[in-house]
Amino acid sequence: MSSVAVLTQESFNEHRSGLLPEQVKSAVAGHSGAEDEDSLPTYKDAFPPLPEKPLPEGVQETGNAWTTKIKPLKSSVITQVFHVPLEERKYKDMNQFGEGDQAKVCLDIMHKTGAHLELSMAKDQGLSIMVSGKHDAVMKARKEIVSRLQTQASATVAIPKEHHRFVIGKSGEKLQELELKTATKIQIPRPEDPSNLIKISGTKEGLEKAKHEILLISAEQDKRAVERMNIEKVYHPFITGAYNKLVGEWMQETGARINVPPPSVNKTEIVITGEKEQVALAMAKIKKIYEEKKKNATTIAVEVKKSQHKYVIGPKGNTLQEILDRTGVSVEIPPLDSSSETVILRGEPDRLGQALTEVYAKVNKLVFLSPACFIRLLCVYQQVHIEFTEGEDKITLEGPTKDVQIVQGQIEAVVTDLVSRMDYTEISVDPKFHRHLIGKGGANINRIKEQHKVSVRIPPDNEKSNLIRIEGDPQGVQEAKKELLELASRMENERTKDMIIEQRFHRAIIGQKGEKIKEVRDKFPEVIINFPDPTQKSDIVQLRGPRTEVEKCTKFMQKMVAEMVENSFSVSVPIFKQFHKNIIGKGGANIKKIREETNTKIDLPAENSNSEMIVITGKKANCEAAKNRVLAIQKELANITEVEVSIPSKLHNSLIGSKGRFVRSIMEECGGVHIHFPTEGSGIDAVIIRGPAEEVEKAKKQLLYLAEEKQIKSHTVELRAKPEYHKFLIGKGGGNIRKVRDNTGARILFPTADDKDQELITVIGTEEAVAEAQKELEALIKSLDNVVEDFMIVDPKHHRFFVARRGQVLRDIADEYGGVLVSFPRTGSQSDKVTLKGAKDCLEAAKKRMLEMIEDLDAQVIMECVIPQKFHRSIMGPKGSRIQQITKDHNVQIKFPDRDEQQASSADAPVQENGEANGEVKEPADPLVPKKCDVIVLSGRKERCEAAVEALKALVPLTIAVEVPFELHRYIIGQKGSGIRKMMDEFEVNIQVPAHELQSDIISVTGLASHLDRAKEGLLERVKELQAEQEDRALRSFKLTITVDPKYHPKIIGRKGAIITQIRNEHEVNIQFPEKNDENQDQITITGYEQNAVAARDAIQAIVHELEEMISEDITLDSRVHARIIGARGKGIRKIMDEFKVDVRFPQSGAADPNLVTVTGRPERVDEAIDHLLNLEEEYMGDMVENEAKMAYMKPSGSTASSMEEPRGPSKGFVVREAPWAIVMSFMHNSNNAPDMSSSEEFPSFGAPVTNARSSPWGPKRF
Repeated sequence: MSSVAVLTQESFNEHRSGLLPEQVKSAVAGHSGAEDEDSLPTYKDAFPPLPEKPLPEGVQETGNAWTTKIKPLKSSVITQVFHVPLEERKYKDMNQFGEGDQAKVCLDIMHKTGAHLELSMAKDQGLSIMVSGKHDAVMKARKEIVSRLQTQASATVAIPKEHHRFVIGKSGEKLQELELKTATKIQIPRPEDPSNLIKISGTKEGLEKAKHEILLISAEQDKRAVERMNIEKVYHPFITGAYNKLVGEWMQETGARINVPPPSVNKTEIVITGEKEQVALAMAKIKKIYEEKKKNATTIAVEVKKSQHKYVIGPKGNTLQEILDRTGVSVEIPPLDSSSETVILRGEPDRLGQALTEVYAKVNKLVFLSPACFIRLLCVYQQVHIEFTEGEDKITLEGPTKDVQIVQGQIEAVVTDLVSRMDYTEISVDPKFHRHLIGKGGANINRIKEQHKVSVRIPPDNEKSNLIRIEGDPQGVQEAKKELLELASRMENERTKDMIIEQRFHRAIIGQKGEKIKEVRDKFPEVIINFPDPTQKSDIVQLRGPRTEVEKCTKFMQKMVAEMVENSFSVSVPIFKQFHKNIIGKGGANIKKIREETNTKIDLPAENSNSEMIVITGKKANCEAAKNRVLAIQKELANITEVEVSIPSKLHNSLIGSKGRFVRSIMEECGGVHIHFPTEGSGIDAVIIRGPAEEVEKAKKQLLYLAEEKQIKSHTVELRAKPEYHKFLIGKGGGNIRKVRDNTGARILFPTADDKDQELITVIGTEEAVAEAQKELEALIKSLDNVVEDFMIVDPKHHRFFVARRGQVLRDIADEYGGVLVSFPRTGSQSDKVTLKGAKDCLEAAKKRMLEMIEDLDAQVIMECVIPQKFHRSIMGPKGSRIQQITKDHNVQIKFPDRDEQQASSADAPVQENGEANGEVKEPADPLVPKKCDVIVLSGRKERCEAAVEALKALVPLTIAVEVPFELHRYIIGQKGSGIRKMMDEFEVNIQVPAHELQSDIISVTGLASHLDRAKEGLLERVKELQAEQEDRALRSFKLTITVDPKYHPKIIGRKGAIITQIRNEHEVNIQFPEKNDENQDQITITGYEQNAVAARDAIQAIVHELEEMISEDITLDSRVHARIIGARGKGIRKIMDEFKVDVRFPQSGAADPNLVTVTGRPERVDEAIDHLLNLEEEYMGDMVENEAKMAYMKPSGSTASSMEEPRGPSKGFVVREAPWAIVMSFMHNSNNAPDMSSSEEFPSFGAPVTNARSSPWGPKRF
């Protein structure tokens, strides 16, 4: 039998179209004859095999996919299970599993770590927690679980102090890893703490693991040794070697770590760490090198200009390392802060000459033309003295004849070589162009040097020379000379122009990180733009470059500035401080929206600022729009009234006052209203007052009254007085100035701290009132100008009081009494004469005040107040505020004792034997005598001290006990202590709740006596609330169970839980249906208030009763019409069910009877629904018959001649013979025997290679 292969018609439509008609016909006939099969193409004809490439000799065929080892893939998500035994559980309330604090803790852990937690209860009441997530998240969750769900134990482990840093690790990484790994908290004492004890807290299992890990780290460090060697700093380069090669080789060879301080650190100590044998070996090597160099090395000192030291050092010290590598000589450069120019070369004598040559090569000392230029060359030989004659072409050599001849030959050879291949020239350039030739960061000059291979010396500014020297290859010298002269010539033709741009615009032109000015410079690359230093406060911006480019750049920048000026219009809007947060909005939403929509910049004052002005910057129209929007927000939020008052514009300046002082005083008096005057010179009379309605009305009346007064009889006078007199003129609490105002009726304005003119005093009022006030004030000022000198007698024992705290008392007197100078005699002299100098009236007032102070000092007593030291901090208050208030109120001095060190030092005291210590017998302290650390000393008048003592004692905190049922404690504390913190803040007391294990009902409340009663009442009130909540919770926990047939459960629940949700919400109950694996499948549990639960039960039973009255009937509907009845997405059938109030169930696919439909509902409704469904079936079936009849008369698809032929059998597609896949099929059809199960070809094994009996066009088989 021939084997054939069939491919689909669609895939080979093109191939089919190429067949002969006979071939097509035979294919349609079903290939009945053998001759038809012979006409089919073979598989090889249709699909010629690719040429096979033979395997090279000795190469075996690779194993198949099953034999190759596949690298396992690790999931990024891991799962771990942790078990918390019952005795270690923190929360043991079995009735609240899945809810309460334990559940809240788990939710918090999931939220914090991102891991997923599942809790389950074991039979032994232990807690099993399955944690899933990424590795880091699981480890963090594990640590949280252990610390928050498991009771904690603690332990200590002692290891040497020097090993602590290895437990901590770099940046604390090792400690964090250890804590995560063991799920413990590890506390390591600080470096200054002498203790070597490490405290560990966590579970018992975690404690053991952490102890073990810490002891392992310590044991590992015990094996290591640390040695320190003091080696002179100058020998460090020989130990490290060039580029640290030598020390690196030693570390690799010995395995020890060798730490040599870098050259910048002035330390001689070399630290070697590692195993003891390794350290000893490394030390021996270092010692050997050190002793060898100390014995053999010599030094020479040469002078190199300080400015050229950097060339010897090289970038990052590379040049020094190169010289050390090539010659073995160390070059020592003096520090930057040293003025020395001496460079020291240290090394073997025969290598110093080569090293010196390299040093001078780096500082361009070997580029000469004439012999006189070679005097800077030194050749170092031990027995030859070389002398250079300054200003002459002569070098004198003295020494052994043989050595002198060698040195002479070397010098002559170098001179000849340099003269033959080197050249130099000098050009003259104006010094003002030198820095431009050098360029920014030396860019220009470095480029010329590298490009032409020359050395260029431009004289420093302090030399004031115009000669530039160029040395190097003759051709390079000429090219560099030409380029430098061209640059200098171009600079001479450049133009410099100064632009006047206000300094406030400089930062905007430069832009953030110089982005904007970079764009300008890129546009005009030949123009150099220089801005003044911000500290100079200069408006001049300098432009330099070719004339035309400078002009273009000037116009461009002028345009930029004009745009900035247009956009810099600014308007200040007064907005009450409390509404600023509303202007900003949540997350800045409001302010951001206004900024974007109006294209303006809006700046609000800082939170701690007293200013209420919001500044809006941008184009004028945009600023006005933004201003209106900001004012609209304020108007919505508060009862803000805006009133317009008409006041002649000529009076505006007088009402505003100098720098707004007059109008500011009105605004302050009227509760902070805002008064806005129009721009000066506008001619507008309207003045706008904005603020709370009552205050606006008050300000309006005052403003109109003043305007009327000013219009009729306005008069203003300005007086001058030294600023130090102002306080005296105003008087204590404003008494003096108020007296003048009352006597004259004039208004007197003193300068504020912000005013520039601090001497100007303005008097405003009627002409008579102003004249009278002026007269009184001038008399006062004149008397103040009359400086006199007087003295008074003060007992020396009181001197210290006045001059203490750097003379604070005297400064206060001077401020209060017009700058009176008080001079006390020098310390040590027994003089009691005190000199006073100042205005007569001020001096007399100051003298009177000092006598009052002395009287207080004479009447001063010292009183002690005994209060236990533990209360001192509480009495002082935050930052000593309470004690400062008492001092101020009672005018006394209070001194607290030093802390008692006895308790702190008792732990370190030596053991006493027989009541003796250091040979002395200490008597026990008298319990009736107060401790020194408890005594507070007060000084002042007796009656004041007594009042202060009472005030101090009133601040001593008391403790009372309040009985609160233990089960309410956790509710008192609240979530994360929020409840108890709130109460402590509200009542200003400290509340101490007893530990959980004590099971005590007593809560301690500590605080001031005045606060305790209120705190106790608040606590008991909270207890009542909690007890009421508890009772309510108990009432809400009423449970009711009803039995309902499980077949009704879906109907009670409703579609998507609609019905059951309605019952729950309506009756405020919780309704639980049985789980799938529950034994009592017919039990429904209702929890809530008893009456609500009963009502919910009745509602469910009503539904059940209604369901029990329903019937179910089966009808036969042709399955072909089911889809039409159901409709798109079930719309059709839902409409029928809603209309007839029934439930219609269609059979599932694969049902025994696909035509069976079940209708459930009330009997009358079911009958109506069935009739309707049958009518629909009849209608739809009629449509189907009609459609089939029409199809018989329709023209078949396709218009070719072949489509009009007789019907053909099913298409078998493109057919080929002898296909590879047909061989097995042929065997199965022809063979009556079962397949050979022992054949590895027919039944290959996984992972085992298969021996191919024959080759295949598809290549070797892969399994």
